[in-house]
Amino acid sequence: MKSENQQFSSGKKLPHIIYLWLGDKIFKVVTVALGATIILITLGMAWVLFEEGSLAFYEFGFFEFLTETTWDPAVQLVFGAWPFLFGTLVTSTAALLISFFPALAVAIFSAEYAPKWLAEIIDNLIKLIASIPSVVVGIWGIFILAPWLRDAVYTPITVWAENNYPGLSPLLGNPMGYGIATATIVLALMIVPYTTALAKDAIKAVPKDQREASYALGSTRWEVIRMAVLPNARAGIIAGAILSLGRAIGETMAVAMLIGNKNTLPFSVFGAGATIPSVIVNEFREAVESLHLSSLMAIGFILFLIALIVNLTAAYIQRKLSIGGGQVI
Repeated sequence: MKSENQQFSSGKKLPHIIYLWLGDKIFKVVTVALGATIILITLGMAWVLFEEGSLAFYEFGFFEFLTETTWDPAVQLVFGAWPFLFGTLVTSTAALLISFFPALAVAIFSAEYAPKWLAEIIDNLIKLIASIPSVVVGIWGIFILAPWLRDAVYTPITVWAENNYPGLSPLLGNPMGYGIATATIVLALMIVPYTTALAKDAIKAVPKDQREASYALGSTRWEVIRMAVLPNARAGIIAGAILSLGRAIGETMAVAMLIGNKNTLPFSVFGAGATIPSVIVNEFREAVESLHLSSLMAIGFILFLIALIVNLTAAYIQRKLSIGGGQVI
């Protein structure tokens, strides 16, 4: 009788084990397939951009296309990506430099100093700012920010420079309100929420034991943050800043509405400029010549490479600076 019960019990367990094994295999196959799909889509996008831009690369040469300073789709049919590459790197890097420390300060205050009710308000405001559509930010910049900067900031600085340092006038340019400086300020405002949110998550992820050990040694709150919290959160903070840089590099509508869209060098601080996303959105629908269209796809491929490098850099820095992942500083 006992042996029959044991056989019955083992007979019931065997199908259950098979189901678990089969479910594990199905989950593994689905997960690998989805991951491979994302990789294939990314590679497909890169290949399409390169293939469509190959005419421009063949016509001008890859490095010559990168370094050429003339973009003339109307008369000469000469296309060079350097003005847009330069404008993209300058505006996005300057926006990160402007926004990083204010965003880090907000993250520290929200995570370490603010009471819970105030921290929740700050978090909701950050999410609200991040959710504002780019075109709405651009409209606000056109009607509010750009006129105010032109009258209250750019014009007084330009007049002062002309009276005291005339040699700076070409560098500053015409203070019309729409240009590289305005686009940079708007980009800085747009990436502050991302840098703040990622920095706060990194700070909150630091174990409480680190804080308590520092307090036990007699440290003040600021010393705890400076010596115990920030060193352990640096991986997330720096990686978040670089991801925000990638967000600034790919920003399109607000920049296209405020940067002035000048397609040739030299640029000036207050004068018009252009970025890769802005020239694509402004000229794609008007590109009738195959070489013009191919050139737009070619700078799109360059933008893809820049975004890929930025994201890989963020992942590398996060891995190297994480606890137990090695020391680089």
